[in-house]
Amino acid sequence: MSDMVEVIIDSIRVHLMAPQRVLVLKQTDAVRYLTIWVGPYEAEAITIALQEVEVARPLTHDLIKSIFTAFNARVTRIEIIKLQDDIFYGNIVAETDAGEIRIDSRPSDAIAIAVRAHVPILVHADVMEVAGMSPEQDMPAETGAPAHKEAPAPLSEEANDRLSIFKDFIDKLDIDDPDKDNPASS
Repeated sequence: MSDMVEVIIDSIRVHLMAPQRVLVLKQTDAVRYLTIWVGPYEAEAITIALQEVEVARPLTHDLIKSIFTAFNARVTRIEIIKLQDDIFYGNIVAETDAGEIRIDSRPSDAIAIAVRAHVPILVHADVMEVAGMSPEQDMPAETGAPAHKEAPAPLSEEANDRLSIFKDFIDKLDIDDPDKDNPASS
């Protein structure tokens, strides 16, 4: 396993223009990150486990963990082993009476199980080398004057309609006298 790098979940971020989420993994012994696009359901499954939210009925990943236990298998780690054609490949590694087994898995599902089983998340060094990012190395160099930024594209009529509720709310705020309706300030 010397060719594996341990990572932890740094954050799960929402992409504002797409339904996908970005899972950010941080290398434990260096300031290097690996980002993986995941679906909203997988992101929620990971978040629920990280926050230790109690659910009335087992979610899919809880069920899978229970199946491992029922068959006297113990998840020992998960591995992200390959990146091919912009797709990450992973394994759930478990210890059974017959020895160690590896089960092919999407990394997002494997990570959802790892969080529930409290086991390490490992990334193959080659994957980290190709897809990992170090903030100090991956930031563009400052060139002096700020670059001219284009104005954002105008919003569609539908987007304007959806945002109008916020405009109405803000227009009704009395921001000239913030203490006007606050009895605690009297």
